[in-house]
Amino acid sequence: MRLSSCTLANGEVKDLVVENKVITSIEPASNKGDLDCSSLVLLPGFVDLHTHLREPGFEQSETVYTGSQAAASGGYTALFAMANTQPVADNAGTVTQVAELGESAGLVEVRPIGAITKGLEGKQLAALGSMFNSKARVRIFSDDGHCVSDAALMKTAMEYLQPLGGVVAQHAQEPTLTIGSQVNDGEISKITGLKGWPSSAEESIILRDALLSEQTGCRLHVCHVTSKLGVELIRWAKQRGFPVTAEVTPHHLVLTELEAKNYDTRFKVNPPLRTQQDTEALIEGLVDGTIDVIGTDHAPHASDAKQQQWDAAAFGMTGLEQAYQVAHKVLVQSGVSDWQRLAEVMSAQPAHIGGLDNHGKIEVGQEANLVLVDPSNTAQVEGNVYSKSSNNPYIGMEFASSVVHTMFRGSFSYKDGEVTK
Repeated sequence: MRLSSCTLANGEVKDLVVENKVITSIEPASNKGDLDCSSLVLLPGFVDLHTHLREPGFEQSETVYTGSQAAASGGYTALFAMANTQPVADNAGTVTQVAELGESAGLVEVRPIGAITKGLEGKQLAALGSMFNSKARVRIFSDDGHCVSDAALMKTAMEYLQPLGGVVAQHAQEPTLTIGSQVNDGEISKITGLKGWPSSAEESIILRDALLSEQTGCRLHVCHVTSKLGVELIRWAKQRGFPVTAEVTPHHLVLTELEAKNYDTRFKVNPPLRTQQDTEALIEGLVDGTIDVIGTDHAPHASDAKQQQWDAAAFGMTGLEQAYQVAHKVLVQSGVSDWQRLAEVMSAQPAHIGGLDNHGKIEVGQEANLVLVDPSNTAQVEGNVYSKSSNNPYIGMEFASSVVHTMFRGSFSYKDGEVTK
């Protein structure tokens, strides 16, 4: 298959030849090919380090298959699935089940994230070694949704995973500071009367775990950074050579705490939306390399879990279907950065952190995991098309670019606006 006249992230226009799942040639642009890409930008397929696929146990909210469909429509070719399923993905059997469900769906590569502690309870280490050595090849471990607040236990986990080359992905939230918290501790908590969620709960854990990563040598990945000081702490750690990486979610890049003023539970999320000043710091950190990746934290919920009073509703937003559009808006359309940085934070760096050698690059000999986007297709978000859940915070927003085709292992998983299976 020849993709003709594709504009690459560096601005070059090339033809790409794909045979037997692999990029076999990158040639001067022509008007002869199986697919005319002259109006499209070609990028490595996106990789999400932070997805909740809900299966097993919460199939009313999402399944591996519907989440894979949503991902393919959003330009993704690989997902890392968080461990907060039922049963919890804290053993070789469950992580292998998730990986096999992903292979069966056949739309993206699904790599399970293993729990750090048994049952996500923060008391005993999970079976880290057996998950690492399982067929699922778990390389990232996280209790996301729950902070590993016991410093000694976190240190032990890091000491165990460091010689294996594993990554600890921490949900930074000191639980004693957020009991009953609902929204950012600031203007919105005063407006709504809902209990405030201080950013110090996040920042204190970021600092603690950065120090532990330096002491143990274990790689630390900070999930969903939300605050200006959080960005500054990560910058500080990186300047000292600590093995720390970090992510920001799409929603924390474009939404602020004031979205919650009308008690619309689509905007209830953990960690909460912060201030405009925080949002600007997150964008700055993403542009200058302090923040390494955009991770969706795609958190689908059945409608009955969201359609409740604010304090009873579930935390979480969906993100797979609009993450690229947010990234384009923040980095490219705004003019603060470019296509190459978008490809780094959406593709190359998450693939590197997750140990996926077959993703994140457009090179001869590389598996053809690709996405083609239209840089000038303006459309308004009406809701999720493929995710089972409707807790989409972007409904009504207009974006200036969209995914047109996604190619996974040399075949289209999403083509001309439709998932292929």
